[in-house]
Amino acid sequence: MDHPMKVIAIEEHFWSREFAGHFQGNFDRGPKIMEKLEDVSSGRIADMDEAGIDLQVLSHAPPGGQKLIPEQAVAACQAVNDYLADVVAAQPGRFAAFATLPQAAPEAAADELQRVVEGHGFKGAMLYGPTNGRFPDEPEFWPIFERAARLKVPVYLHPALPDKRVQEAYYATYASSHPDLLGAAWGFGVEAGTLGIRMVLSGVFERYPDLQIILGHLGEGIALQLTRIDESFRRPANAPTDFAGIFRNNFHITTSGFFSDTALRCCIDEMGADRILFAVDWPFVAMKPGVDWFSAYPADDDTKKKIFSANAEALLGL
Repeated sequence: MDHPMKVIAIEEHFWSREFAGHFQGNFDRGPKIMEKLEDVSSGRIADMDEAGIDLQVLSHAPPGGQKLIPEQAVAACQAVNDYLADVVAAQPGRFAAFATLPQAAPEAAADELQRVVEGHGFKGAMLYGPTNGRFPDEPEFWPIFERAARLKVPVYLHPALPDKRVQEAYYATYASSHPDLLGAAWGFGVEAGTLGIRMVLSGVFERYPDLQIILGHLGEGIALQLTRIDESFRRPANAPTDFAGIFRNNFHITTSGFFSDTALRCCIDEMGADRILFAVDWPFVAMKPGVDWFSAYPADDDTKKKIFSANAEALLGL
């Protein structure tokens, strides 16, 4: 490849029809997207080569383990993780993996994370929003975070659609004319950003100080509002919380689907370049525009190297 720097993209999705057969609901995205999601060989690698991406960290496209029929969740996640392990083994220089976990069974999810990290070299896990109405910051899910901290692998918190009650109360007026209001345009960011804030307030980082969390889309808005959030939580009515300190110490953010110079500049100022990783959010976002954007971003080579690959290498042990 003729790209001058190594490029690792860490929020890049695939799809297993067998795994999706266990989902409660229909999540087909249309033939063009589904064809790309299901391609984990030559077509995907050709797109990576054209864009200048050396390695993708693969994760199953949403929804993940939280949408599975509970009695099938553990076996289904084991099967899709074994499938992904085979994909990575076939192209070890081009792919790495995040695990899909049976969120409804937190102890089993923790065991599955350990199995694939130790047995297959997975680099962490991706979680998708609430499970049966319960957010993953709640203590019943902490076994997952305890095991991730012990294994020294991060957990990527991915957006999910807003709760049906939220959809009706906040978005129903425009849901038909602008369906992306519930998703990438707004709803996804609000959902995942709320989850990130809840994680800080939950106390999980006081219990597991080595736990590392990844948020996509330049931090789901948190980094852009970090000073205001931190100042507000320091007011006397709130329990003592070093929100900004925890967020800067325990969170990493990615560029997935958010290719803005001004937004990235703010994130670097708030978080530091060491806490930002490159991602595309493929195939929902095209690869080449993301690489071209950051290649042209006005930063020194050291900063670009960190964000393009070095931070991912350090965090994920690549």
